[in-house]
Amino acid sequence: MIRSYQDKTPIIGEGSYIDESAVVIGDVVIGENCSVWPLTVIRADINKIRIGKSTNIQDGSVLHVTHRGDYSPDGAELHIGDQVTIGHKALLHGCRIGNRCLIGMGSIITDNAIIEDHVIIGSGSLVPPGKTLESGYLYLGNPVQQKRPLSEKEIEYLSYVADHYVLLTQNY
Repeated sequence: MIRSYQDKTPIIGEGSYIDESAVVIGDVVIGENCSVWPLTVIRADINKIRIGKSTNIQDGSVLHVTHRGDYSPDGAELHIGDQVTIGHKALLHGCRIGNRCLIGMGSIITDNAIIEDHVIIGSGSLVPPGKTLESGYLYLGNPVQQKRPLSEKEIEYLSYVADHYVLLTQNY
């Protein structure tokens, strides 16, 4: 379901798939060839959410933001790059995710965290507020810790998974 909020209507890019049980609200821009799977909530009622091209947001994920106010003058917008895979039941709140990343199932990424390009975050990990995850590494844990550099094959896999989801949406 795509819903306007205070005169802001989500913009959905060409070739993108939004499952009928997903909810997309407010100041959201979703790029071309993206997919938003069942029971996902993308709520940009108090700040904006921007999602790049060929990104997939899997079942049960929640994406939200922080408002601008006395305690957070800029609030916290949510920005997700191109070819990002967001695993099932991930919670992304007011963070920035670069291009070609994989966010593991059940992970939580909090306000003002920055995930650079080519990062894998293992399932169930917690990224604390304001933490930056450097490009080219695997991160795991609660709180998340850098474990090891990604191999060339793992970096190639990030695009492969995103491309697979673009093809999968064509069947829906």
